[in-house]
Amino acid sequence: MLIGEMEKVGETLGAVREQIRQVFFGQDRVVDEVLTVLLAGGHVLLVGVPGLGKTLLVETLSRVLGLDSRRVQFTPDLMPADILGSEVLEEGEDGRRGFRFLPGPIFTQLLMGDEINRASPRTQSALLQAMQEGTVTIAGHGHALPKPFHVLATQNPIEQEGTYPLPEAQLDRFLCQIDIHYPDLESEREIVLKTTGLSKSEVKARMNGESLLQAQSLTRQVPVGESVVESILRMVRNGRPETSDLDVIRDRVSWGPGPRASQALMLACRARALLQGRLAPSGDDVAAMAKPVLRHRMALSFAARAEGYDMDGTIDALVEASL
Repeated sequence: MLIGEMEKVGETLGAVREQIRQVFFGQDRVVDEVLTVLLAGGHVLLVGVPGLGKTLLVETLSRVLGLDSRRVQFTPDLMPADILGSEVLEEGEDGRRGFRFLPGPIFTQLLMGDEINRASPRTQSALLQAMQEGTVTIAGHGHALPKPFHVLATQNPIEQEGTYPLPEAQLDRFLCQIDIHYPDLESEREIVLKTTGLSKSEVKARMNGESLLQAQSLTRQVPVGESVVESILRMVRNGRPETSDLDVIRDRVSWGPGPRASQALMLACRARALLQGRLAPSGDDVAAMAKPVLRHRMALSFAARAEGYDMDGTIDALVEASL
């Protein structure tokens, strides 16, 4: 029964990928990683320079997955109430006054937070409870968010004036940080030819909120072998400079990933296996998801950055030594 359900979900996800690729060209890795995070029930931080299609990707995802979506442009003057909503005083027909809650844009299934690091820390923190617990508290009253609920936030890595770096506690709420790079020559040629004419590709919904929730539940039932569990634990624990057996980590890393990284890597490996139509994850899944899961949960020391080391190269060394 479980195998049949997994095969059916794998076929549906294949159709989802094909629909997205009709309008989002040359970024198959990014598409697969974002779908992996959604299958795992997590939130995504998309990092890339302007013009790489981050907004287009989120809009396409909402249509293909059949989810309600809203977009919030984060700016320095954005307030928490602008995202969460607020209570307003109203007078009824009988003359009695009372408060009524007006929900903000966060009450959606797929929330795109554009340039999230441009908002003040006060506004950024308003997302913490929502991302972790699926509820928000306004004037002492809790309000449940729709299910499924996912935040896909974008961040510009090069223009840092007027930005507020995300605190580590909020970064840790994102299951993955997915870096979007420039497309290759053939992909950029396809972009130029297919997006500047009169015709426009239309995508169709292949899932809905209920089927996505079912797929997320199935993801947590994917069996994981002991060797994969050991690889995950060895990698995460070796990423902590205080306890690592690796000189490269002790020399370059100032602080490493916590237990939430192990949980995220386990879920991501299960989701990637399901996305690719396999019945169980392997060491290849651990290696493939190591960077998206770990790159925002570790920090290089000042000396390492001064010597020209970067986080992705350090994680490559960690993967090679741990698998």
